[in-house]
Amino acid sequence: MARLIVMGGGVAGHTTATFAKKWLGSEHEVVVVTPNANWNWIPSNIWVGVGQMKKEDVVFPLAPVYEKAGIDYRQAKAVSIHPEGKEGSDKQFITIEYTGQGKEGQTEELEYDYLVNATGPKLNFDATPGLGDGNGQIGPYTVSVCTADHAVHANSELRRIFEKAKTEKLKILVGTGHGMCTCQGAAFEYIFNIEHEAKKAGVRDNLEIKWISNEAFLGDFGMGGLHMKVGGYVVSSKLFAESLYAERGVDWILGAHVNKVEEGKVHYEQLDGTMGEEEFDFAMLIPPFAGVGLKAYAKDGSDITDTIFAPNGFMKVDADYTPKPYEEWKASDWPRKYQNPTYSNMFAAGIAFAPPHIISKPAKSPNGTPINPTPPRTGMPSGIIGKAVAESVCSLIKDGDNGHIHEISMAEMGAACVASAGKGVFDGTAAAMTVYPVVPDFEKYPGTGRDTDYTFGEIGLAGHWIKHILHYLFIYKAKLKPGWTLIPE
Repeated sequence: MARLIVMGGGVAGHTTATFAKKWLGSEHEVVVVTPNANWNWIPSNIWVGVGQMKKEDVVFPLAPVYEKAGIDYRQAKAVSIHPEGKEGSDKQFITIEYTGQGKEGQTEELEYDYLVNATGPKLNFDATPGLGDGNGQIGPYTVSVCTADHAVHANSELRRIFEKAKTEKLKILVGTGHGMCTCQGAAFEYIFNIEHEAKKAGVRDNLEIKWISNEAFLGDFGMGGLHMKVGGYVVSSKLFAESLYAERGVDWILGAHVNKVEEGKVHYEQLDGTMGEEEFDFAMLIPPFAGVGLKAYAKDGSDITDTIFAPNGFMKVDADYTPKPYEEWKASDWPRKYQNPTYSNMFAAGIAFAPPHIISKPAKSPNGTPINPTPPRTGMPSGIIGKAVAESVCSLIKDGDNGHIHEISMAEMGAACVASAGKGVFDGTAAAMTVYPVVPDFEKYPGTGRDTDYTFGEIGLAGHWIKHILHYLFIYKAKLKPGWTLIPE
């Protein structure tokens, strides 16, 4: 009997574990180690953050789902990896520290035959002074929609602002809280949902709503922007985004590295080296992501963290990490197997794998400060990669050396994104976009890097209903309801 341990229970980890257990059956063990008691459909947190959904609408308890599936669930955080075992034993293991199940604070060693790192990101609020509290948590001056609990608090603060805006002029600031942030999409959705709700509350005229981002241009999204078909014409995401911002009366600050947050004020540096300040009455700033801080040790106890993980804390896989000028990177540098090059029975899925380079063109201010989005690996790509890794591990367990490693590169992968711009049965809108491939391939698609026949976008009520339906569909899938395997990632 082989044991697969999946570290993390988010989109990538949950997908890996549930498919692996279905394919392996009772002959082999699947263990999920995650510090969370609940699964969270993160794309809908923005609706919790404006009061259009409750926390209970976007989360559900993991324990009953894993018990039904026959998955060994440990509510704990992974602390370290020991891929060579320890003195006196060759058995590989991880150390965990419980965060629930009545064992809080207790540690344990879990042996494994195969290991998948799907730990997702550390929300690195402390990378920006004042954005964090100095202890790894969000600070007191801004709000977040990165977790369901954060979103509940964000809505509470937003309602307070809406109430005050009935009688006074106020300023709302939404965007990225550091020069190296990813996940502009969540902030993009949140700012337009705020604008939509402000209109419904009758306070829009008293609110100045502004976007601040590390993007060099609107519509970059950490993917270097894209050209897509809209209404039969090929347009840039820059034009697409600028039109939406202008239509909704949302101003913007671009190429900005927020370097300090104070009560009611952010300080930022821009790509041209200038320094600025922006006041606010309410601010939601996405933090940068980092690896969760896993350590790794050799058999003799020596620290090999740098061997397994990149400097940002994400796990190295079969990518080309050779330092090169941006112009020399190729689509082929991106991983295909998500397999660690040093220890072949370890894989990484979703945000947990280290990308070989950024997709957006790198940029620094004259002061040497890097200001550019980092590559997105959330949502649909996380699910696709998680399923591919599950296929690989299951094949290796069943067929040994003859096992097939399933390959799927983000440079050959399409993805769909539905970005809400306001929730409502008849007045809701969303931008529905597809992109192929996610990582541009300028050798195959000169000029744009992507196939414009499969990269397109539309905005309207239909998009909102698609996102609304997908919310329930993916929660249904995550709960392993009948037919769940038929629902695509």
